[in-house]
Amino acid sequence: MARRGAAALALALALLAVAPAGVGAQGAAVENPDDDVQETWSLEPWYARPEPQPEPFSPPLPAGPGAGERGPRPPQPRPPKKATAKPKKAPKREKLAPQTPPPGKNIKRKGVRTKSSEKAASDDHGVPLARDAVREGCPPLGLETLKITDFQLHASTSKRYGLGAHRGRLNIQAGINENDFYDGAWCAGRNDLHQWIEVDARRLTKFTGVITQGRNSLWLSDWVTSYKVMVSNDSHTWVTVKNGSADMIFEGNSEKEIPVLNELPVPMVARYIRINPQSWFDNGSICMRMEILGCPLPDPNNYYHRRNEMTTTDDLDFKHHSHKEMRQLMKVVNEMCPNITRIYNIGKSHQGLKLYAVEISDHPGEHEVGEPEFHYIAGAHGNEVLGRELMLLLMQFLCQEYLAGNLRIVRLVEETRIHILPSLNPDGYEKAYEGGSELGGWSLGRWTHDGIDINNNFPDLNTLLWEAEDRQNIPRKVPNHYIAIPEWFLSENATVAVETRAVIAWMEKIPFVLGGNLQGGELVVAYPYDMVRSLWKTQEHTPTPDDHVFRWLAYSYASTHRLMTDARRRVCHTEDFQKEDGTVNGASWHTVAGSLNDFSYLHTNCFELSIYVGCDKYPHESELPEEWENNRESLIVFMEQPAMGITGASSTLESMWSQPKQKVSPRPPRTAWSAMTWGPRSATSRSAKPTWPGSERSWRSSESSPSACQPGG
Repeated sequence: MARRGAAALALALALLAVAPAGVGAQGAAVENPDDDVQETWSLEPWYARPEPQPEPFSPPLPAGPGAGERGPRPPQPRPPKKATAKPKKAPKREKLAPQTPPPGKNIKRKGVRTKSSEKAASDDHGVPLARDAVREGCPPLGLETLKITDFQLHASTSKRYGLGAHRGRLNIQAGINENDFYDGAWCAGRNDLHQWIEVDARRLTKFTGVITQGRNSLWLSDWVTSYKVMVSNDSHTWVTVKNGSADMIFEGNSEKEIPVLNELPVPMVARYIRINPQSWFDNGSICMRMEILGCPLPDPNNYYHRRNEMTTTDDLDFKHHSHKEMRQLMKVVNEMCPNITRIYNIGKSHQGLKLYAVEISDHPGEHEVGEPEFHYIAGAHGNEVLGRELMLLLMQFLCQEYLAGNLRIVRLVEETRIHILPSLNPDGYEKAYEGGSELGGWSLGRWTHDGIDINNNFPDLNTLLWEAEDRQNIPRKVPNHYIAIPEWFLSENATVAVETRAVIAWMEKIPFVLGGNLQGGELVVAYPYDMVRSLWKTQEHTPTPDDHVFRWLAYSYASTHRLMTDARRRVCHTEDFQKEDGTVNGASWHTVAGSLNDFSYLHTNCFELSIYVGCDKYPHESELPEEWENNRESLIVFMEQPAMGITGASSTLESMWSQPKQKVSPRPPRTAWSAMTWGPRSATSRSAKPTWPGSERSWRSSESSPSACQPGG
C-alpha cells in the first residue's frame, strides 16, 4: 500500500509540473508546428465523480428476480469522461467516411466495407454514428467481448446450430466454409413477425441502447431493417418500448457490415431484453448481429457478481487516447522517469503524424554491449486499438514500478533495452477513434491513409530463400539469414507505405533480439513462418529452422495470459487454438506473403511474433482494466525471455558459437553492434540445435553482429 501511495504521489507531482508547461507550449506551437500542444489530464476514475442522472423508466413488471425491490434507487454509475481539459465537441451529424480496400489488394473479406456509415434514423430514437454517442451512455454488456456467455443468448428459432442465438454477436466473423458451425449471425428459422432474439443480463440492468449489424457472409445478403425492443423481469411477460402510446419501431440496417446504434427514448430497468424484427431485406432472411448497451445496477446481496468482477490495483490511465493525448501521456511518463525513458520518433505517417516510440532502459539512447534490444509494436492495423492502449499502460506501469523499487522491474530495465512503438498506423487509428469502440465495425481504420495493410507490406523474402534452396544454393551461394531487400522494393514507385519504410529503417538501425507486434480480433500468439511454402495451398504448417524456439517464445506469452490457454473459454470467431495451447504457426492458420514476422526473422534475424490480444479489436474503455489484467503478466514475461540464457561478448566468430562443427556463413559488413545471438541457422541440417542450459537453447553475443539474433539450426 505504501508503494502504491508513493507512486501515486510521484505521478501527481509530475502532473502538476507538466500542467504549466502546457500553457507555454501553446505559444511555441506557432514556431514549431511539429510539436503537439500539451494538455492537462487527470487520473481520477470516472466512477469517483458521481453526478445526478435522469431517472430511468422501470415498467410495472410482474414479480420476478428483483421485482419486489421498489425502494429508493441506488445512485447510477456515471459514464466515462474524457480526462483532458479540452472541451467536448458536439456529436457530429455527418456520415463516417467509408473505408474500402485498395484495388488489387489481396485482403480478408472480413475487412471489407462496402458503404459509408449509416445515417441517423429519421425519428427521435435515431443516433448518429459519433464516438461520443456511445461513450456518454452505458457501456456494452459484452456480446462482442464474450462477457455475455452463449447460455445468456436465446432465440425463437434458428436455421441451424451455426446460425443460433450464440452467433448473434456484434462483429462476429463467419468461417471460410458457410453452412457449418461457424456462421456470421443469428438467423431465424422462419421469416415472420414472431421471431426474436433476447439477452439475459442475469441481474437488473438499466438498458439504454441497441447496436445491430447484418449477417457476415460472402455470398448472402441478410439484415433486419426495423425492429421492436421489449424488456422483461421473468422472460414471460414483456413490455414493449413505446413512442407515446404506440410501439416504437427502430430503424435497423441498410447493409450487412456497418453497425447502427439506436438509443432507447427512456432507459429501461429489467433483467431481459428482446429484439423483435419487423422488416428485413427483401431478398434475404431475418439475420442479425447485435450489442446491447446497459449499466448493471448495484446489488450488494449478489455475491456471485461481486466475486467475479475484475478489478485492478494499478493506478493507470484507463482510457482511449487520441494521437495528441498519446503524445501527452508519453511526456508525462518521461517527466516521471527521466533517467530511464527517452521519447523519439522513427518517421511520419502518410498524413504527417509522427510515429512516436519510447525507450525504457537504465542508459536511454545508448546501446550497451551484451544488453539485448527488445521491441513491442502496436497499431499496424489502426482499428486494433487494444494493443495500442496496452502499450501505453505498460510504459506507465514500468515507470511507476521502477520508482517504487519493484526488483523484478528494476532488473528488467537494467538488463534489457526496451522500445515501445504504440501506434504504427496513427492515420488509421484516428478514423477508428472517430467511429468509437462499437460503431467502427470490423475494418474502419484498418489500412493506412493510402489504403495499405502494413502487416503484409514487407518484402517477400520467403520466396527468395525457398527458390534458392530448391536450386541447392544453400548454404554456400545464398545465406538463409540477413537476406537483402530486393531492389524493386526500394524504388520510389513500389507500393510501400511510408510507415513500412520507417519501420524497416528502425529495425535495421537497432539490433533487436526479440519483438512482438500486438494485433486484435483473436486471442492467440502466431509465430513464423506466416507464408506457406506450397504455392497451391492457403493453409500449411510451415516451420522455421528455429521452430522449437518460436514455440517456446509463443507459449511463454500464451501460458501466462489469463484466458489464452483456458480450455473452457469460447472461441472468438471460428478458430479453436487450444490444441496448441493458445499458439499457432502463422502459415497453418492463413498464409500471408510479406509479413512483419517473416521479414524480421529473415532480414534482421530478430525473432518476431504476432500477439493477438483480444476478440474485440476496439473494446469499450470500461473494459481496459480487465484487459490489462489479462495481459500484464504476459507482457512482462515475454520481455524477460532474452535474459533467460547466457549473455556476453566475443571478439571472434570461432568462440561465438556453441557448435564448432557447424559451418557459419559469413555476414555482410555493417555497423558493428553487440547483440544477442542464437547461433547459426542451417538450411541443410534441420537436426542441429543450439544449446540452452536446461532446455537445449543458447543465447550468445557477438561484437560483430549487425543485428539482433543469429538463429540456431
